[in-house]
Amino acid sequence: MNETAARPERIVVVGNGMVGHRLCERLVECGLHETMEIVVYGEEPRPAYDRVHLSEYFSGRGAEELALTSTGWYRDHGIELRLNQAITSIDRDRCEVVTEGGARVAYDRLVLATGSSPFVPPIKGVDLDGVFVYRTIDDLGAIRGYAKRSRRAAVIGGGLLGLEAAKALLDLGLEAHVVEFSDRLMPRQLDPIGGGFLLRAIEKLGVTVHLESSAQMIVGEHRVESLRFANPPDFPVDMVIVSAGIRPRDELARAAGLTVGERGGIQVDDALVTSDPRILAVGECALHRGSVYGLVGPGYEMADVIARRLSGEDARFSGADLSTQLKLLGVDVASFGDYFADLEGREGIHSAVVQDPISGVYQKLLLERPAAESDGESDGARIVGGILVGDTSPYMRLADATRRGSILPGRPVDWIGGVGGAGASAEVGDWDDESQVCSCNNVSKGQIAAAIAEQDLDSLDAVKACTRAGTGCGGCVPFVSQILSAELARSGREVDASLCEHFRYTRGELFQIVKLGRIESFDALLGSHGSGDGCEVCRPAVASILASSWNDLVVRHENIQDTNDRFLANIQRGGTYSVIPRVPGGEITPDKLIVLGEIAKRYDLYCKITGGQRIDLLGARVEQLPAIWEELVAAGFESGHAYGKAMRTVKSCIGSTWCRYGVQDSTAFAIRVEERYRGLRAPHKLKSAVSGCIRECAEAQNKDFGIIATENGWNLYLCGNGGSSPRHGDLVLADAPDDEVIRVIDRFLMYYIQTAKPLQRSARWLEELPGGIDTLKKVILDDSLGICSQLEADMRALVDSFHCEWRDVVESPELRRHFRHFAGSEEPDDGVHFVRERAQRRPVDWPDEAPPTPVETVPEQSWSWVRVAAVADFPENGSAAVRHGSAQIAVYRFSRRGEWYAIQNRCPHRKDNVLARGLLGDQAGEPKVACPLHKKTFSLASGKGLSDPRYSVQTFPVRVDGEDVYLKLPPAETLGAEPVACGH
Repeated sequence: MNETAARPERIVVVGNGMVGHRLCERLVECGLHETMEIVVYGEEPRPAYDRVHLSEYFSGRGAEELALTSTGWYRDHGIELRLNQAITSIDRDRCEVVTEGGARVAYDRLVLATGSSPFVPPIKGVDLDGVFVYRTIDDLGAIRGYAKRSRRAAVIGGGLLGLEAAKALLDLGLEAHVVEFSDRLMPRQLDPIGGGFLLRAIEKLGVTVHLESSAQMIVGEHRVESLRFANPPDFPVDMVIVSAGIRPRDELARAAGLTVGERGGIQVDDALVTSDPRILAVGECALHRGSVYGLVGPGYEMADVIARRLSGEDARFSGADLSTQLKLLGVDVASFGDYFADLEGREGIHSAVVQDPISGVYQKLLLERPAAESDGESDGARIVGGILVGDTSPYMRLADATRRGSILPGRPVDWIGGVGGAGASAEVGDWDDESQVCSCNNVSKGQIAAAIAEQDLDSLDAVKACTRAGTGCGGCVPFVSQILSAELARSGREVDASLCEHFRYTRGELFQIVKLGRIESFDALLGSHGSGDGCEVCRPAVASILASSWNDLVVRHENIQDTNDRFLANIQRGGTYSVIPRVPGGEITPDKLIVLGEIAKRYDLYCKITGGQRIDLLGARVEQLPAIWEELVAAGFESGHAYGKAMRTVKSCIGSTWCRYGVQDSTAFAIRVEERYRGLRAPHKLKSAVSGCIRECAEAQNKDFGIIATENGWNLYLCGNGGSSPRHGDLVLADAPDDEVIRVIDRFLMYYIQTAKPLQRSARWLEELPGGIDTLKKVILDDSLGICSQLEADMRALVDSFHCEWRDVVESPELRRHFRHFAGSEEPDDGVHFVRERAQRRPVDWPDEAPPTPVETVPEQSWSWVRVAAVADFPENGSAAVRHGSAQIAVYRFSRRGEWYAIQNRCPHRKDNVLARGLLGDQAGEPKVACPLHKKTFSLASGKGLSDPRYSVQTFPVRVDGEDVYLKLPPAETLGAEPVACGH
């Protein structure tokens, strides 16, 4: 009997990207892994990961968080996954693939999921050091490493990936330039007007765009020095990312003699079969009816077709919708249907267009009038396609109507209409069951609703796992959440909006409980309305509520505060802190500038001007903070509250005092506003600005509340937002006098503080507020709820009770003792290391992120009990570090549980000695600590990673004998600077 007859049918999949992995998932769902042998080859050293969100790697999302799966998933389902192995050829005669090591593997069916590769234009210099493509995690790791010695970088290509690369450069702190051959950005998705709106939005974020430009060569002897265009001079750059498009990876198929397209791509039919009936192709390498699809959604649909056909179904792939919704550098962009129908001269096409250059919104609907009714009139138009820039809220409904060929009722402009367009952005609960919600995975509203009812789903994660809705690009997640809430409410089940497992209330409900019950501590609230021991979610949230209610000194509630509020300073890399004094309105005297300079020199602090017109002094160790602030307070400085979810800055221009265009004194009003709201605690940070004229130099419209001078007073804008999801504020007052502006801000801030979710910026709060800006105006202008007088009184009480937190600390010996790294000692943490750069000190770079490797176990027989400190050296429900040789141990006095714990102080994630500054809590009864840097949580009892099982920490027994604390520890020389695994 030959080998083929002796074994099950073997499917070999070449490629383990997103589509290759989806194919494996579908094969498992169809049960084929039980009857067939499945072998998967991947070129990269890691299993499939999320390329759609690859740029989030630069904003802190690690490789493990981008992972779509694990090697364990393949093993558990009997699939053989061979990573770091490339297939170099296909022997079609023998039905075998050949690996780069020369191994030959037979197949009965071969699926090519080889994806695409970046197109690198054939110009001189692309092989220089400093030239990169933007495709894999390894590419991004190399970019991040090279960026450390670069200042200015250019991206060749202004399409989707090019703009993603530009965002990465900004995240890395580089000056970013985009070079695009076309006359507009994203020429494959946007028309000239839409491209212009996107261009202006992106340039506001600090990216310089060079349109109608083509790099002729990259100049440099060994590394990149400049770009050369057709016209001199050369453009100096330190680094180049090439993102000029993609090419299907069809080289294996081409060499094997399969039919490929003239411009690339493995030709397949509707069954996704190539010119060889035993070989199929899927995803970006496949050419179907003349099209290569560069989106994940069509690839997933192809994977589904192949799995169904292998199961015996007569499934067919008839093409895919190219509609897409994106967020590029925080700018919302979408296109759907035949969005270039008007530019291509298609007959009978009409357009409805909204252009709002102030808000940066461009929306275009392309319409086709259906055949006239018998009475000679038509009652609507059919949507052909459209483009949305700046506000894509109507996208889901419009894209679905386009796919289904629906007749659009009413006026087309009512379906767009700029920000908050009515018809198309209606609640998802009003959609019919056939409406597509997730285009990546082709999931309808009806399928989601049925899964919730039939599978008894009660969380977003459960819905995503069951239906896959929201697991592609993620753009549909808000709609999936709406469907979940609506279906739970319809079935009579409670929609759980609890703060966390310890409080079965929303933040707004807890605020009222605290206020009406005059509750003044976390323990009192937990005892009366909660359970367990709290966690890193509820402790800071309650701390914020207490501060917003009573303005009590936050350091007296230190053990429910994140490290920033606990030590009144922002934690930075290495476990040091930054010092940012308040500079109201950005106005500062020469004498105060000199004081800041002298302090920076004395403590060797890194200096930087912040975006909010203040001076940041970085690199202070925790025990240095009281001494630094003692000098600052003596010089007349106050806490800047840059460390808190609090009122940060009120930015201002120079206004009528100096500027020839100014019509009001913006600096004086900014100072008044900042001094009124200084120290105000909120669900998230608050930023403001005052501009002295409509030229808007202070950028007031993208702040939580912004004020712009007019000839007759001030215009007030609310709920703007900068950052990664920018939003222009809404105008709520025009030509108003000073006091009226202050009165409305009082009402707005207190209403937001009392009703928003934890860590919810005002822009996102307004987006979730039923009725949006119209409701907010009714509440704070028309007093529709009858609460304005109370809101004003609440604000007045907070304003009148303000006190500088740092003044209280430096004047209190008791509070100053809290600012220590080691228990009962003023000794500094010598584990913090710096390097010099541009004449200043900065922390050494973090090592590349990687899970810890197993180490030898130290036998418990060699351990002994060691006294480390006195009981009084550890705060109740708090912690401190102790030394053992060169290692540091974090000791926790968990008074609520009557227990003590000890673990290594060095977080295994980024190797900084900071776990002693983490928040205590419990998870399902298990005691835990949350790292203050990235909130990874660890069990205090076992040391296992709770939020990320790849990481764990070493634990040590604790014994309290009278007033002394002892730890059972291995010999100091075996423990080392970083604790190793010890057996006990």
